[in-house]
Amino acid sequence: MVLLIVLVAALLLAFGFEMFLVLGVPAVLTRDLLFARMPDIVLVQKLIAGVNHSTLLAIPFFIFAAELMASGQIASRLTDLIKSLCGGLRGGVGHTTIGGCMAFGSVSGSAPATVAALGKLMYPELRAAGYSEKFTLGLIISSAETALLIPPSITLIIYGWMTGTSVGGLFIGGLAVGATMGLAFAGLVAWESVRKGVGRAPRASTVLAALRNALWALGLPVIILGGIYSGFFTPTEAAAVSVLYAIAVEAFVHRSLGWKRLFQVTERSAISTAIIFILLAVGSVLAHFITLAHVPRLITDFLTQIDAGPVLFLAIVNVAFLIAGMFIDPNSTQLILVPTLFPVAQAMGIDAIHFGLVVCLNICIGMITPPFGLDIFVASSTLNKPVMAIIKGVWPFLFVNLLVLVFVTYVPDVATFLPRLLLK
Repeated sequence: MVLLIVLVAALLLAFGFEMFLVLGVPAVLTRDLLFARMPDIVLVQKLIAGVNHSTLLAIPFFIFAAELMASGQIASRLTDLIKSLCGGLRGGVGHTTIGGCMAFGSVSGSAPATVAALGKLMYPELRAAGYSEKFTLGLIISSAETALLIPPSITLIIYGWMTGTSVGGLFIGGLAVGATMGLAFAGLVAWESVRKGVGRAPRASTVLAALRNALWALGLPVIILGGIYSGFFTPTEAAAVSVLYAIAVEAFVHRSLGWKRLFQVTERSAISTAIIFILLAVGSVLAHFITLAHVPRLITDFLTQIDAGPVLFLAIVNVAFLIAGMFIDPNSTQLILVPTLFPVAQAMGIDAIHFGLVVCLNICIGMITPPFGLDIFVASSTLNKPVMAIIKGVWPFLFVNLLVLVFVTYVPDVATFLPRLLLK
């Protein structure tokens, strides 16, 4: 029966059906075949219950805040500050791209938004500095991955909602893992800079001038992260405050936001939110029937029979997510695999925060993995570049990503040390 459901989902995906149908049809099929006596109203109840959770309110707020910053001046001022700090380094423009993506990620939580916001800004500068087109394109979309790890990550919010894991703990762990990935990319940039003879980038302004210019922009991550970690805000409350702060700064301080642009930003944010919430609602129904069908128990029994411990299980998890990431968008990947694999991870004693960061890292890699990595197509649209040109530049960064994934997978303290230290 499980194989039949998987086959139906694979066929729908292969024939190009919308993702909510790829998730929803197997869910209804499972209900009809295994739980025929269940009333139809249960499906509606589960759809509503799937998005009726206060934690999920953070998602539309953070999406709205990201759109506000991308259309205003907060993103560019944060990037100018990073540029002033990295200007004296060899390959400073490359390091600025990484730091700028991490900074924007700290206030947006969205990798596609980071690609769209910083891609056009950094592409001409990277090319002028002497980086090849392949490396430039690969660097932009790979650095944007850090937005899924650096809080406030929408991916981590969804994982926390699905598993009941502390979102604050996931955010703290995400800081460490995101910094690890950023340092790994910085090492690749340094190597490429020496290989290509890329010199030191001139500072656009002094650090003090850039800091003064970005002071209001820096207030946003301070409010979000400081409020969450001090216990003054929940992540949902911090998301709401970030929207009010972004509107106030862009409208009254930077004077870059009028009524017309505010309506446009609101419309784009509403569309993005609706897409995510439709997937969450349908995915929650599928997860419910997966649990009722005892699929996690079947997997646990199988792993017990082959004497698979946590090491082999985590390797299987990584392979499953990497394959799924090639063909399915990140939110759908979570909705399909996490309800199945998380109970098994718990049964094996794997820390929930560690498992969440391993999942998130896999989703990051899926965002840039051919043939259907989402950020590849966002970059193609934003920069007006062929998809194949972007794919050619991704491979060195995929290799670095896999090294970081193995490191985080089998050295759990990378993800769990700070949460254990700060959540006591």
